[in-house]
Amino acid sequence: MSSKITRRRFLGAAAAGGAWIALIGTIGCERSLRARAIAAPAGGKQPWAFRSRPKLGPPAVEVTEKARDTAPGYIFVAPQAGDAGQGGSLIVDDRGQVVWFRPLPSSHGRAMNLKVQSYRGRPVLTWIETVPGEYVIFDGSYHEIARVRAGNGYSGDHHEFLISPQDTALITIYNAVLQSLSSFGGPKDGVAVQGIVQELNIETGEVLFEWRSLEHVGLDETYAKPGQDADYPGIDYFHINSIDVDHDGNLLVSARETFAVYKIDRKTGEVMWRLGGKKSDFEMGPGARFAFQHDARRLPDGTISIFDNGTVVFHNGSPRAVEESRGIVLELDERKMKASLVRQYSHPDGLRADAAGNVQVLPNGNVFVGWGRALAISEFGHDGELLFDASLPSGNRSYRAFRFPWSGHPTGRPAAVAKRASEEEVRVYASWNGATEVATWEVLAGSGPDRLKLAGSAPRRGFETALTLQTDEPYVAVKAKDISGRVLGTSKTLKPAG
Repeated sequence: MSSKITRRRFLGAAAAGGAWIALIGTIGCERSLRARAIAAPAGGKQPWAFRSRPKLGPPAVEVTEKARDTAPGYIFVAPQAGDAGQGGSLIVDDRGQVVWFRPLPSSHGRAMNLKVQSYRGRPVLTWIETVPGEYVIFDGSYHEIARVRAGNGYSGDHHEFLISPQDTALITIYNAVLQSLSSFGGPKDGVAVQGIVQELNIETGEVLFEWRSLEHVGLDETYAKPGQDADYPGIDYFHINSIDVDHDGNLLVSARETFAVYKIDRKTGEVMWRLGGKKSDFEMGPGARFAFQHDARRLPDGTISIFDNGTVVFHNGSPRAVEESRGIVLELDERKMKASLVRQYSHPDGLRADAAGNVQVLPNGNVFVGWGRALAISEFGHDGELLFDASLPSGNRSYRAFRFPWSGHPTGRPAAVAKRASEEEVRVYASWNGATEVATWEVLAGSGPDRLKLAGSAPRRGFETALTLQTDEPYVAVKAKDISGRVLGTSKTLKPAG
């Protein structure tokens, strides 16, 4: 039996419920041959489908502005399950090609807030599973190293999971408390939903710090109205949606329904200052005011970034604060107590995100924006030039979106399937979920499982590579190699299906 080079290319095929998306290459023994990418499902209308990993069906991220001069790294989103794909934790590259996907069973609710953080000095993947409210940490080999829940009898919320410089977990909680709402035209025996910050020991789950908004922020600061939110009873007066650690170790807390960011003393819980809202301690300069905001972050240069959702119509019918959602950077003069708008970033399509969203200022000065319910994902240069743009399908929205460098090294084997197209031709589909260092796939063929020899190779160009091999040998396998030629992993030996 023998194998030899073929110059044919297999162009892929449609599959019910999805599209078979693969990278197609011819393979040769003496040199790597060309490979080309087949486009993702048009417009994100169909989920990805992979022959080598048939249980994975993530939604397609549609790239609408090809990346140029972007910061290094991959794109991290956590799409909701929908008609166009499974929900879960998803990493893609600048072409929208899948790098890693972990679907989440519906029994665990939604995955939220997928990102890279540092834990014990090493980069880790973190996200939130909304049922039953757990905060998950994976290492670079995609093994779970910790899973944390809220303490003191509370259920954790999906809005924030931040690992502090002290390797503790900062999380958000929503807690309904009996409260008179007569000043809002509601009942005396009404309910107010307060925001709670908990700091947890990740190893033991011990509560190290707890802050409850109703002890420090009155109902008179809210812009909300009783009964406006079907998800919460009474009045959701605070709506905590982000926590950050300030340079001095104290906390910054964003509250959507008070239009304010609060600096909280990490020891006493006292409010040190308010930025924005009805009782702002800062004079808000032109363009500095925000409303219904998300994701307040202190930046290394002392400025603060915020995603401004001010396009939402006020609950009392007042007009929108701004005509399009924007990412903003504010400079705070804490001596004169003045806040000034330094920069703002808006989408060329004038997007309006009524909820969710985030702003990530990258190490090279670029700005990465997740547009929340507006579905877009963008990267801008420091001067506001759009460098990259993509979108998720309408039914698969992601709470936030990020860009991070990431090196993934799964410990399992690469996945492969083989199908005989004829007596002398085999088509092999190879993938390795989460492996970021694979540069080349080698195909081995032989007369027995222990008699495999190199039959050819082709470059990796996406999650799944399809390889066409002219051979009548009954057994095949694939090897994944990095750019230096080091073998990273080998699949099981396969007997091609007829």
